[in-house]
Amino acid sequence: MAVETTNSKLATDYEAIRRREYELITGLLEVIPRIDGLEEAQVAQMRDALFHADHPYMMVFIGPFSAGKSSLIDALLGEHDLLPIGPTPTTDRISILRWGEEPSRNRSGEVDTVFYPSPLLQKVSFVDTPGLESVFQRHEEITRRFLHRSDTVLLVMLATQAMTARNVDYLRLLKDYGKNVILVINQVDLLTPEEIETVKEYVLDQSKVHLGFKPEIWLMSAKQAMEARLPDGTLDAELWQASGLAQIEQYVDSQLSDRERLKQKLQTPLQIVQNVHQSALHHVRGDQTALDHYQNITQNIDQQLTVFKREQDKIVKAVDEEISDKFGEATQRGSEAITEMFGLSRAFGSVARGLLELIGLARLLRRRSYTRTEFERHKAFEPLRELTAVSDKLAPRIEGRDVQDIDDLVKYARREVDALPSTIKSKVIGSIQAPVRYDRTPLQSVRAELETIQDEAQKVETEKLERSLRNTLLYMAAYELIILVIFIFTLIAIPPGQENSPFWLVLVVLLGFALGGLVFLPIRGRMLENAYSERLLQLQARYIQTLNEAADKQIAYGMQLRREAIAPLTRLIEAQTEMHTDQLKRLQAAGQEISKIEGDLAAIGRTSVLGVKLPG
Repeated sequence: MAVETTNSKLATDYEAIRRREYELITGLLEVIPRIDGLEEAQVAQMRDALFHADHPYMMVFIGPFSAGKSSLIDALLGEHDLLPIGPTPTTDRISILRWGEEPSRNRSGEVDTVFYPSPLLQKVSFVDTPGLESVFQRHEEITRRFLHRSDTVLLVMLATQAMTARNVDYLRLLKDYGKNVILVINQVDLLTPEEIETVKEYVLDQSKVHLGFKPEIWLMSAKQAMEARLPDGTLDAELWQASGLAQIEQYVDSQLSDRERLKQKLQTPLQIVQNVHQSALHHVRGDQTALDHYQNITQNIDQQLTVFKREQDKIVKAVDEEISDKFGEATQRGSEAITEMFGLSRAFGSVARGLLELIGLARLLRRRSYTRTEFERHKAFEPLRELTAVSDKLAPRIEGRDVQDIDDLVKYARREVDALPSTIKSKVIGSIQAPVRYDRTPLQSVRAELETIQDEAQKVETEKLERSLRNTLLYMAAYELIILVIFIFTLIAIPPGQENSPFWLVLVVLLGFALGGLVFLPIRGRMLENAYSERLLQLQARYIQTLNEAADKQIAYGMQLRREAIAPLTRLIEAQTEMHTDQLKRLQAAGQEISKIEGDLAAIGRTSVLGVKLPG
């Protein structure tokens, strides 16, 4: 019961870790292929790591051609023609031997999968690889690409050619892969016992000298193993033991317990993930300098755009000040005209004109507006007539600044793109160039509204003043006429020759009232002058606001043109920054998960008490 419980726990742990590895690898495969500079071979390794989750323990045979790799596998499985054997490099494909109820062969790409009903294949899969000789470079590349899939590697070499310089290179390569390597010396049946011992010692010494360690060595004879399998299907146990192939069975059955086998099986894809993950993390962190440069480009562009906007605002402000000066000059000249029109020196003439207004003769004698005549005499309209010329300066100035800035930005962006690494440069989508047309609509469409305000300042305001002046003259004439009537009535009612007559007192009072009426003229002029100045200030504000709103639209349009001209670069930088940040974040999360899986893998199958794993 305890064994069943342990096995059930082991199976549960295995499946849980396998699923986590699958999810980890799947997640990394969404990130790693997009990492610039990472070799495609490493991406392929990550894809192949998924292969291990669905395969039993994998033992890979490698070595020079004609070293007997295929013969050893055939002998292990008791089938003479399972794999091609010959004196020349006949094996140009990788063959994976897996358990199957019926013998069959499937071909996919560079890999043949051979299914065979051998009990040994229920625990282990064998992989036969092409030779590693440099003269067959393609074979070597195929084999090296497959090494990362191995759980245990058997480096097969002939007893008569043991530990050549090339075999030393193979062993060094396997050490760099971090694989569990066992040296298999084949065809020992060709040597005497003394020669076998000498070869074994030589291999161990060479390994120690060149690699710094002594590997495990198995002495084998594929020929003796095939002879041990009798025609009736039985096995000559003594000859089988002498062939050395029993070591492989013992390695699978004895040295690899179920827990160790499953642990090693899960460790293989995790080791692949760790290696590729570290390389990917190294590339991403190494790209930080490039990312900092990209961000500097973005900051530089933002700063330039800020400066461009500030310069455009200065252009608008300068025009606004010039418009304010024109309105101010018009206000001053208009005020001077009003002051003169309502001056005390013109009081008597104003009363006379008021009387003509009362009796209706002024309308017949008036050829044009008195106010307008005075304003033109003081040249009060000239500054207002110059407003159009001033406001018309804005459009070409903004456009000129836009065109120059866009050209400068385009040149800068092209330089930065040319300096990008070719892998990044190829990701630029679109062309960095100045626009072929420029839309002046915002400032052009507002011209009519500005002219309306300008006309209002000239025509409407003087008409208002003309009406105010006419009413003032009427009031003054009526007032003075009333005083005159009262004087005549007093003269009749109180003759000046009578004794103690108040005539002179009344005359003095009436004269005071009459003069007071004349003083009303400059007072009224001051009031109208203030009102005129206030209205012109309001019109100035409307004019500037209307112009500025149009200028803001024109500037916004120009800023958009700048962004669009260099959009291919800014889009690339934004995408690279976002991708780099995401890659780093996901790789860091993957690193944490790798560490957790590694810890759980070390305790796979062990029972726990109060959450603490017990040694197994």
